[in-house]
Amino acid sequence: MVKKSTIQLLRFHFSLFLMPVYWFALSQVGDKDIFSCLIIFFILHLLVYPSSNGYNSYMDRDETSIGGLKNPSQPTKQLFYTSVIMDAVALLLSFLVSAYFVAGIFAYILSSRAYSYRGIRLKKYAVIGYLTVVLFQGAVIFFLVYHGCSSDKTLHVPALCMLASALLIGGFYPLTQIYQHDADAKDNVKTISYLLGYRGTFIFCALVYCAAFGTLAFYFISNGQEKHFFIFSTVMLPVIVYFISWAIKVWKNKSAASFSNTMRMNLIASLCTNIGFIVVLLQK
Repeated sequence: MVKKSTIQLLRFHFSLFLMPVYWFALSQVGDKDIFSCLIIFFILHLLVYPSSNGYNSYMDRDETSIGGLKNPSQPTKQLFYTSVIMDAVALLLSFLVSAYFVAGIFAYILSSRAYSYRGIRLKKYAVIGYLTVVLFQGAVIFFLVYHGCSSDKTLHVPALCMLASALLIGGFYPLTQIYQHDADAKDNVKTISYLLGYRGTFIFCALVYCAAFGTLAFYFISNGQEKHFFIFSTVMLPVIVYFISWAIKVWKNKSAASFSNTMRMNLIASLCTNIGFIVVLLQK
């Protein structure tokens, strides 16, 4: 019988926060393989991402709030075995897409384990941990979705889109760490947000987001998709408004960098980004 703690710590709902890269890639693919589109969505959002969440929780054994959970349960050995099984199923299903997709998913799983595993623990290192997340959750996932969802399984994936995906993740990820500084310090983990500090995190994220939007603008405009960039930018306005208002609050009082405010930022950003790319997909 699957334990309640196992289901909770897999954090299936957290996949919503990583979903924009999938919709972005899908919106840019020309001739699509519908079966591959569906199976890739299932592999990423219902197997690979939750498994990564579960393994991370098994290694961390958090006693304070974590992404998407205010009061996490303590993990059991079942969570570890479940994550292994989910990874195995994800790899087996990946063979239905292509050998390159299998290799990419395997690399993603390995990077996720290296990020959390106590013997390696990439998350201890602010810059290396940050770059690992940005590379794999952003650029690599875009490549895999674009390649896998295309009818001809192309390897000619637009580099600017991979860069934009990495920057979008890079401008979002440090904000998910901002309320965990004390808990991370006790666990000997120095995140990029901890390194930057409260104010520095907002400044850094603003700069990376600007770079992301600049890259998206250049890509969309150079490919005759000015209308699509305008639509996406319009949908993202609530994110900018909340980001600025939250930054002002934290500037005045760092206690505003709380779990509830962080989750609200995550939800607004993920919903708007998902909707923006889905609208672009439907427009095309």
